[in-house]
Amino acid sequence: MKLKDNSITVRAERAILFRVLLGRDRSDEDEPLSELCRLAETAGAKVVQKVAQNRSEIDPVYYIGKGKASELAEAAIELDADVLICDDDLSPSQVKNLEKVIGKKVIDRSELILDIFATRASTFQAKLQVELAQLEYTKPRLKRMWTHLSRIEGGIGTRGPGEKQLEVDKRIVSRKIHFLRKKLHEIEKRQERLVESRKEFFTVSIVGYTNAGKSTLMNALTNVGTFVQDKLFATLDTKTGVCKLENGQKVLISDTVGFIQKLPHHLVSSFKATLEEARHADLLLHVVDVGSPVTHKQIAAVESVLKELGCNNKPTIIVFNKIDVLKDVSVVPLLQANYKDCVVISAVTHQGIAELKRRILETIERHFLCVDMSCSSGNGKLIAYLHGHAHIMSEQYVEEQVTFRLLIDKKIVQKIQAIDDSVQIQEIMASSTKDVG
Repeated sequence: MKLKDNSITVRAERAILFRVLLGRDRSDEDEPLSELCRLAETAGAKVVQKVAQNRSEIDPVYYIGKGKASELAEAAIELDADVLICDDDLSPSQVKNLEKVIGKKVIDRSELILDIFATRASTFQAKLQVELAQLEYTKPRLKRMWTHLSRIEGGIGTRGPGEKQLEVDKRIVSRKIHFLRKKLHEIEKRQERLVESRKEFFTVSIVGYTNAGKSTLMNALTNVGTFVQDKLFATLDTKTGVCKLENGQKVLISDTVGFIQKLPHHLVSSFKATLEEARHADLLLHVVDVGSPVTHKQIAAVESVLKELGCNNKPTIIVFNKIDVLKDVSVVPLLQANYKDCVVISAVTHQGIAELKRRILETIERHFLCVDMSCSSGNGKLIAYLHGHAHIMSEQYVEEQVTFRLLIDKKIVQKIQAIDDSVQIQEIMASSTKDVG
């Protein structure tokens, strides 16, 4: 059972974009609907008008007020618009009221993003994730977009007296959500085991705003051959490849789905398995489009999602990409002053890639130690902790002692020494870390 897709698609439709600008939003970028315009075009719509209204607060009934809604109705007729797209999330009642006044289909930002994700999903996992996010978004809105999801539900005796078809459909959606969550939980467990199997490697995850050049950087650092396209959300699935640093050390690098401002919460939770790489990575490369007029806002949006994933305190290198197409190079010194731990590159021309690799190596050496650690072979708690929190380069049991060679976070070394001062730890020269991986 699947929901009717034509209720949310905006392919080949003429669209009017609208949003409310509150006091805090009026000093934003010159084009307040520029990102929504790109999203609409990515979904296949033709934008025929953009409307931004200044208000002191959101109208709880019509979002933009009934008067402005009537103006949009007139514009929709004049421009032969098929759909109106709001840059914020609308409540089910706001959508219903707007559609009643305007007489056209009204969707919000989350619904548009979900539509794009549905067209981008190619693997089984991505399709499951998108379908779950769509169902979770749709469930509280069934009354507005309701159609018979199923004409027959279990036969005689399975329904209460006088039960409405809408309630039956809600139960169908709830069951499907439960089924999809179960399937994705199984995938998530497999993903965790896969990540766990890479513990002997230092792992790097590429994160960033959508269309910042993450996949192009992935291809510049590895030989994975990730799909690259100048469109929003071109990558929905994680790929992993090996990057060789200047000292011969190999690290694993993973690409991730792009983030965006006001990313629907359903998508973050649905794509938890895909984002597992970022949660377990030792280092994050936060890729930023250096030419974007709203660089700081995009960085803040990514950091917000990282915080939600619980990986906002990981070592991070800001990677300002697309320096080759930057028109005003005077912004570079300003960005470097504001973001101390940053590198400026072009993933297309490979300018700055060698410097980025050097910075990755420096980060490893700054945050991690290569040590020989000995403890009692009966100390199961400590041994299990090491397997979960360190890169075990070698492990040797002799009588009642076990000796590890580890690449380990300096903070963890201090924690182990505080817990058990009988553990013997000897630091190895930094150059020996070249054998890791």
